[in-house]
Amino acid sequence: MKRVVAFWLIVVVSAGVMAWTTPGLLKDIRLGLDLKGGFEILYQAQPLDANGKVTKEALLQTAKSLEKRANALGTSEPEIYPEGTDRIRVKIAGIKNEEEVREIMKKPADLTFRSAEGGKADAKTDLEKYPKIELRGDDFVENGAQLTYSQLREPQIAIKIKDKKKFQEISQRLLGKNLAIFLDDRLLSDPQVNGVFTDGTAVISGNYSVEEAKEMRDTINLGALPLKLNEKYSNSVEATLGQKSLNATMIASLIGCGIILLFMLVFYRLPGAIACFTLISFTWLLLLVFKLANITLTLPGIAAFVLGIGMAVDANIITYERVKEELRSGKSILSSFKAGSRTSLRTIIDSHVTTMIAAAVLFALGTGTVKGFALILILTIITSLLTNVVFSRFLMDLLLKDGVGHKLGYFGVKEREVRDL
Repeated sequence: MKRVVAFWLIVVVSAGVMAWTTPGLLKDIRLGLDLKGGFEILYQAQPLDANGKVTKEALLQTAKSLEKRANALGTSEPEIYPEGTDRIRVKIAGIKNEEEVREIMKKPADLTFRSAEGGKADAKTDLEKYPKIELRGDDFVENGAQLTYSQLREPQIAIKIKDKKKFQEISQRLLGKNLAIFLDDRLLSDPQVNGVFTDGTAVISGNYSVEEAKEMRDTINLGALPLKLNEKYSNSVEATLGQKSLNATMIASLIGCGIILLFMLVFYRLPGAIACFTLISFTWLLLLVFKLANITLTLPGIAAFVLGIGMAVDANIITYERVKEELRSGKSILSSFKAGSRTSLRTIIDSHVTTMIAAAVLFALGTGTVKGFALILILTIITSLLTNVVFSRFLMDLLLKDGVGHKLGYFGVKEREVRDL
């Protein structure tokens, strides 16, 4: 009797938690541009200098710069990442002025060091306060900015300038004054010039944290490697079209899942009812993973989601069919359940592992939507094993060991089908 009480306690509490949290999970899940509307651009990066190179570090820093620009424009959770050796993919959902964003995004990173010479006394903006450009990004040695530490273990940034005489003249003229650092017309820092630098090197110090110093180092190195972005591919989705796609996909998914649940109830009775509950638990747990991992849900992702539900159902069907075979051979219900669960486990593991291998290959070699599809498929496989193998068998075990469900009809088996009854 204790196991039956534990069974109902687990079911009721789990159902209550899922019903209470599901609306919030659905609201917080990130939607891709194919569901929310927006645009996607694939850029090919080229160096501004004919003798320059597109390095992995330069590509990564350029992607970071693009992400900062997108965030400054107020866009919602942009996805910007390098692809291959010279490409960057940009996905921005939920924007209104697409052309303006495209123009801003493809500009090279503009790093400048500015002085206050010629500035206005009543300057209202940082650019008006520091109007004169003293150094540009291409004046710095490639990857010349490095994170160092003072004798007091305070983080600072060591820099190298190509033209030593130019740097000497600037530092001599601005001795005791500020030399402000700007990226895309945005003030990053305004350190004071505390010496005359004759060897083309200097140290930027201040009240920086380690993370701030690293960001400053990366910004200067990015400015020393400005890249030109050429648009190779673009795709735009209107918000209304994305909403229609989401609605149509959700309706189709709900209909498919409803038919699956009905099938399990009709053909497998008591185990089918438990399978329905664990399938709902599987869906809720996957939504929770999406939220916690900040995964963006796209149309291919929903396809992988539904495919995962099919695989989860398959695991239950394999188990319950083996149980029915054991029942037809004349074994007791508890013995049949244990034997059926044991013999079906290897088949389930084999099918899930082979699918996991295929998904892992897709994730490793694919790009864009293919990689997203593979990631969600991997998550569905892991979640399916937890809910529809471990959790469902645990619930059935609680009932059967307390003597509940010890009738052949509860498993969809007729007495005339049992040998040696």
